[in-house]
Amino acid sequence: MMKKVFLSDSGPETSSAIYSFWRWGKEEDLNVPKLKEIIQFTLDLGINAFDISPIYGNGKIEALFGSAIQELGIERSDIVLFSKIGIRKKQSNGSFEYRELTEKSLKEQIDLSLKNLNTDYLDVLLIHDFDPLINIDAVASTLTSLQIRGKVKHIGVSNFNVQQHKLIASRLSNEVVTNHFELNLLNTQALEDGRIDFIKENYSKPMAFGPLADGNILTGKDSFAVAVRERLQIVSEKYNSNIEQVAVAWIYKLGALPIIGSLNKERIRNAATADEIQLSHADWHFIYDATKKN
Repeated sequence: MMKKVFLSDSGPETSSAIYSFWRWGKEEDLNVPKLKEIIQFTLDLGINAFDISPIYGNGKIEALFGSAIQELGIERSDIVLFSKIGIRKKQSNGSFEYRELTEKSLKEQIDLSLKNLNTDYLDVLLIHDFDPLINIDAVASTLTSLQIRGKVKHIGVSNFNVQQHKLIASRLSNEVVTNHFELNLLNTQALEDGRIDFIKENYSKPMAFGPLADGNILTGKDSFAVAVRERLQIVSEKYNSNIEQVAVAWIYKLGALPIIGSLNKERIRNAATADEIQLSHADWHFIYDATKKN
């Protein structure tokens, strides 16, 4: 069974991997029976944390998830819900996404998400991308109010750089518990630009999406992907595992929580069981070294 970790000093306690619905876009998958199947499968693996957003699944995931949880009879206290806020979709004059972090938009989006999810609160609200137009004091006041009223337990950010992370944290009385960004062996930028260092400085853990780089770690043909895959193959034989598991175990070793987005049960199982692999320092750096030669 997957171990539990605290996302930060103030919580919450969550499974060491998080399942996300960000890849759910095909209409044939967007139904309650399919969600119930995957939710139960992940729970059986010990994953009790779920990453949701109003824009996932063509805007349908939240309501479907709320219905699926209700039909499964899962107690709200047995799962950890992460939801994102701040990205809007404009349909007129062509469909496109844009950032909007205002008092009004935050309140509207939170109330809609809670209604769709059939819950009174979110465990972690992630501010999805930085809005250059943000009125930081007004937004911080709104976030604080949401926490005081119990609608949001914790605040996190998504795709923020260090300075943006510091800015929002400077206005909140409660800590920012995480930063959600891409991290994998083909994209180690968060290791080099200070994001992971800053999170650790604040006794928190990052959430890492794209742990397999959209499958490129397994099938990429360029020299970079091939070099990384060769190292992973060598190490996987040593630990009696597979390339996929070792690539995710490399993320676990950093203290990050990998976000699993696949609908394939074998892929989900590989990522979930990777936390059982305890890479040595030498093996972790042996793999990481391949990322520096390109």
